[in-house]
Amino acid sequence: MNEFLFLGAIGLVAFFYSSVGHGGASGYLALMTLFGFAPAEMRASALILNTMVAGIAFISYYGAGKFNIRKLYPFILGSVPSAFIGAMITADVGLYKVLLGVVLIIGIFRMLLTLRDNEYSIRRVSFPAAFLTGATIGFFSGMIGIGGGIILSPILIIMRWATIKETAFLSAAFIVVNSMSGLIGLTISGFKVSTEIILFVLVAVAGGLVGSHIGSRHLPVSTLKYFLAGVLLLASIKLISN
Repeated sequence: MNEFLFLGAIGLVAFFYSSVGHGGASGYLALMTLFGFAPAEMRASALILNTMVAGIAFISYYGAGKFNIRKLYPFILGSVPSAFIGAMITADVGLYKVLLGVVLIIGIFRMLLTLRDNEYSIRRVSFPAAFLTGATIGFFSGMIGIGGGIILSPILIIMRWATIKETAFLSAAFIVVNSMSGLIGLTISGFKVSTEIILFVLVAVAGGLVGSHIGSRHLPVSTLKYFLAGVLLLASIKLISN
């Protein structure tokens, strides 16, 4: 019974997170904690699911609109080596999670104020600003075991660096690259992963396919922004309460 509940919850997390271009790592970590998974296997399992679901979201959003992926390069150049280094750190990250959760809640409210209008003028992002932002996000994402989309999304919107739909697209791509970098770091450190991961992936992929299709093609921007705010709030609460 517990296994069916867990699989159903995995599918729901993948559905809601993929609808806004996220992979759901923070949600998977919360579920694994709730269902008593060993800490040693949680980060790797969450990053694997994160990579798969975010990859699906990236493909869905890419097919649904024309977005400038070159805007993402400076963020990735900063984040990839930082995520790799962060993933190799095994120190207690409880304080970092609480701080990140608080910062995210503040960011959510600022983002909602920014999103009072569904359309807004986009500012050009400088390479140094994007690189430093990516490096900071990558380091803490690798350390905690998330893909970084929950941090990048509100920053892109608050700074007016991307539209709401473009934020989902860029976040999905960022999460895939960041999660893969984190997985490489964990591999070198000798990570452990559940033997049931294949079943988890199949359920997450199913949820991700449905969620990302609805988010990228059917949800209007006015609805998508509240979906995004809800997903970020859930992730923030999870980080603080862990």
